[in-house]
Amino acid sequence: MPITTGVAFETVARFAADVRAGLSQPEQKQLPFKYFYDDVGSALFEVISVLPEYGLTRADERLLKKYANRIATSIPASVVVAELGSGSGKKARWLLEALSRLEPVTYCPVELSSAALAVCARELSDLDSVRVIALERDFLEGLSEVATRREDGQHLLVLFLGSSIGNFECENAVSLLTSIRATMKAGDALLLGTDLEKEVARIIAAYDDPLGVTAAFNLNLLARINRELDADFNLQNFKHHVKFNRQTRDVEMYLQSTCRQTVRINKAGFSTVLSAGESILTERSHKYSLDEVSAIIQEGGFRCQEQFVDREWPFAESLMFAE
Repeated sequence: MPITTGVAFETVARFAADVRAGLSQPEQKQLPFKYFYDDVGSALFEVISVLPEYGLTRADERLLKKYANRIATSIPASVVVAELGSGSGKKARWLLEALSRLEPVTYCPVELSSAALAVCARELSDLDSVRVIALERDFLEGLSEVATRREDGQHLLVLFLGSSIGNFECENAVSLLTSIRATMKAGDALLLGTDLEKEVARIIAAYDDPLGVTAAFNLNLLARINRELDADFNLQNFKHHVKFNRQTRDVEMYLQSTCRQTVRINKAGFSTVLSAGESILTERSHKYSLDEVSAIIQEGGFRCQEQFVDREWPFAESLMFAE
């Protein structure tokens, strides 16, 4: 299986600018969730995905395994697969196996973590009919590159699995889907994963596990800023905090300051002051209703062909087409 790796997308300057902008917010300090996924963060998330409290990944995989052949036969021939936020690539495996039984396939994992892309290459190394072109890029930049590279007559299948769409506020989720649609041609397909509404206690447990793996994942964001931006966050002065916003149906993750402190981020050229109890928002994850999923699909410019739903851990995969 030939493997090609693209040039790294992320720069220190962009990272620094995003951190400065987020920590300068007057109402609620925040940090972009995409920066969770450095090499350490990606490895921690792989551990989170197998925790008993985090049923989302297993639900995603159950659906992909069960319906892979059905999805593969719904896709036009001569397909290039682009997965946004691929991680280790293990979820895509079921689909790639099904597609490659029909014809050779090019698979382009789009991911910010070089370590995750390396794991992805190892995970899929035994699939002889799958060519991997790994792109260390942001979602849209990577997808645009895949769309530009495809040959005449090739169709595009975009995989946006897990609950990644839930990290965006609903208005921004529609904007993202619209941007994805803009890179596609009629007949191209998108498979979208969405985590669905469920009991609040189950949601909280999934983001605040008793082993503290998710807490370590959250705190690693500050450790990454220390490493890459020459900051002086003292991780012992922060605690992982999770709450469910019933009004927006978002689970929200925070890093809460346990004391008044000043932190210097040298490569961003500024300092930030946090009071005792003040928090930094690091992630939102929206929990959808099926009607809401259908609405954002339509608003994003797609036609939903079929929806597959896991009932054990309410979760949906929606197969949709650009027209």
